[in-house]
Amino acid sequence: MRSRYSAYCEKNSEYIHNTYANSKRAANSVREIAAFAELADFIGLTVYRFEESDNTAIVHFKADYLCDGYYCQLEETSNFTLEDGEWRYLDGTLTPHTEQKIGRNDKCPCGSEKKFKKCHAA
Repeated sequence: MRSRYSAYCEKNSEYIHNTYANSKRAANSVREIAAFAELADFIGLTVYRFEESDNTAIVHFKADYLCDGYYCQLEETSNFTLEDGEWRYLDGTLTPHTEQKIGRNDKCPCGSEKKFKKCHAA
């Protein structure tokens, strides 16, 4: 999970694509992954829960990101499967969150204590 988050931060769409379960890769093109990664500026990850058993794992997390002047949260309970000795993303259930418009003079949600216009809006 954390490596996929880091790959989104680094805009490494090939890695994200390769960490999908084999049965899900065809439905998630590198181009679509790259398009989302380019729009989103990820600023934080919180892992709430991790459960692992034999060949499956469940991760409940929240990823904070900025997109076009909005603060967004992607919260999901994800299912992973062990394939060829590596954990692969299978699917997940999203928890909806409302996007919040960020004013130029508001504090940046990244935690820098700077105004948004002097931080991520710059």
